[in-house]
Amino acid sequence: MTYAEAYISTEQPTPREDSRVPCAHGDEGRSPGFKEAAGQGSQTPDSFALLSRTVLREDARLRNPAEFRAVYNSGKRFDSRFMTVFVLVSGLERHRLGITASKKMSRRAVDRNRTKRLLREAFRQNSAGLDALKSRYDWVINARRSLLDVKSDAVAEEFARIVAQVRQDEHEPIRGIDA
Repeated sequence: MTYAEAYISTEQPTPREDSRVPCAHGDEGRSPGFKEAAGQGSQTPDSFALLSRTVLREDARLRNPAEFRAVYNSGKRFDSRFMTVFVLVSGLERHRLGITASKKMSRRAVDRNRTKRLLREAFRQNSAGLDALKSRYDWVINARRSLLDVKSDAVAEEFARIVAQVRQDEHEPIRGIDA
């Protein structure tokens, strides 16, 4: 006979009278303010709606180094205080975006990621201006160190100025060697 067989009972304990069972007066001790009023919910949009606005579609991104190199070599350059932008006519049905934030700009990955988020958001906020362009372009945006200390509104305004410059220069097409 083992220890478990000798000393452990197989009988179920009888239920106690003070067991935790909900009753009509069970929540009297709680304050009534913890519940939301009927018909009211969170007023913030759900996370899927936020992500669908900020995440670029797969076909709207420049991915491999050859695509970046083509834009650098054959595109037109626009300099500003927060970024350097290269644009090249793509001939596709939508604009494509590539963003770089080098370690030279900031050693901290969190800073580089923030600048890339700011630039993606500026691109998204200026979608109306981008749609007004005659051609569709590949855009490569290089972040500058000065971008670390600004808010998203300033970045969006700066990008809108660059889009306006691209619109002015559209009378002489920006074409690559292969295009």
